[in-house]
Amino acid sequence: MTPGDDATVFVIDDDARTRAAMERLLKSIGLRVESFAAPKDFLERTLPDGPSCLILDVRLPGMSGLDVPRKLAEAGVQIPVIFVTAHADIPMTVKAMKSGAVEFLTKPFRDQDLVDAIYQALERERETRQQQHDIQELKVRYETLTAREREVMGLLVSGMMTKQIASRLGTSEITAQVHRGQVMHKMQANSPVELGRMAERLKLPAVV
Repeated sequence: MTPGDDATVFVIDDDARTRAAMERLLKSIGLRVESFAAPKDFLERTLPDGPSCLILDVRLPGMSGLDVPRKLAEAGVQIPVIFVTAHADIPMTVKAMKSGAVEFLTKPFRDQDLVDAIYQALERERETRQQQHDIQELKVRYETLTAREREVMGLLVSGMMTKQIASRLGTSEITAQVHRGQVMHKMQANSPVELGRMAERLKLPAVV
């Protein structure tokens, strides 16, 4: 599966000819396209669950294109953005990139440059979705741990050996070893180092 499979590209540009040209180009390479003349219309649209990206003109009626990523963030929407403009300057470019833009293209740009930026944006989207899926999977595994097993996991990733964990918990070393084995099994970790990476991704508080 390529990044473009089942993807939707949204275009916001107040120039009807530009929108039509982008639609023809993107449909010619098999991408679904939805275009809007103003940010307001796009912001009222419920985004599909599949991968998507946004091509956004900087200068738009009613609202600057540079304000759109902030509006999306406030609504809890994450979508990679490609800015395009006919009048670029350095402060504008810096602000666009700080907002998390994948690319900033100055009109007129080559079709291939736009296509490359779109696939880069969709690949970033795919990676973000995969990371979110992986973290959700880790959370599900972590929820299967008992309170004592979570305690053991915290001590284990802090660098403690089984004997030290047993002493800290006031249990036998055999009992601590059983808990350790359950933690490793339920979290599907092959080593304490891998378990530590999982704890980092779950943002678990460090044990002191």
